[in-house]
Amino acid sequence: MSYKKNDIFLAIMLMIFIISFAVVFTVFFKPLYYFDINYLNIDQISGLDAETIKENYRILINYQSIFYQGTLNLPDFVMSDSGRIHFEEVKRIFEAIQVMMVISGLISIPMTIKKIKEKEYRFLRLTGLITIIVPTVLGFLAALDFERAFVLFHQIVFRNDYWIFDYRTDPVITILPETFFMHCFMLIVVIVCLLAIICLGYYRYQQKKIVADIDL
Repeated sequence: MSYKKNDIFLAIMLMIFIISFAVVFTVFFKPLYYFDINYLNIDQISGLDAETIKENYRILINYQSIFYQGTLNLPDFVMSDSGRIHFEEVKRIFEAIQVMMVISGLISIPMTIKKIKEKEYRFLRLTGLITIIVPTVLGFLAALDFERAFVLFHQIVFRNDYWIFDYRTDPVITILPETFFMHCFMLIVVIVCLLAIICLGYYRYQQKKIVADIDL
C-alpha cells in the first residue's frame, strides 16, 4: 500500500503526539504512585507516613509542569546540589515533551478530523503500525533486563552522573524506588499500544464498511 506525503507526515505527527501524551499522562497520573506507596512499602522503606510521602511527591510532580517556574523545595527532604541539578534537568526534559505534545497535537488533531470527514483512513493504518513499533521494541528490551535498561537510559539522556543518588545526601530517593519507574514505563507502553490498536481497529472498521457499501 502506497501513502501520500501528507499521510506520512500526519502519521508521524500522530505518533509523536501519542507517545508524548502517554509520557505526560503517566508522569502526572498520581494514583499510580499512591498505589505503589502500599504495594512497594515505600512508607516502611522511607520511615515516613503515607500522607507525608504523597505531599512531597505532589510537590515534585507539580514542579515538572511547564506552567511551574519556581524552585523545587521538598518540605521533608534535604537535597544536595547535584540532586537539585538532576531534578532541574529532568524538568527541562519533561517540559520539552509537554511542548512536543501540544505542538504535535495542534498539528495532527485538526488534520485527523479533516481526513476522517473526507473519508480518508489510510493514515490511521500507518500511524498504528509505526506507533506500535516503539513500545514493542522498548518493551522487549526492558523485559530482558529493566535495571540495565534504566541505567542505559540515564547514561544516554544525561551527560553527568547526578542521577545516581546517595540516600544519605538525597533521601528523596527512598520514596522513588526503581520498581515505581518500571510501573511508569509499563503504563506508557500500555497507553501507546492501546492508542495504536485503536487507530488500526478504526481503519479496519472503516475499510470493512466501505467494502460492505460497495457490495450493496
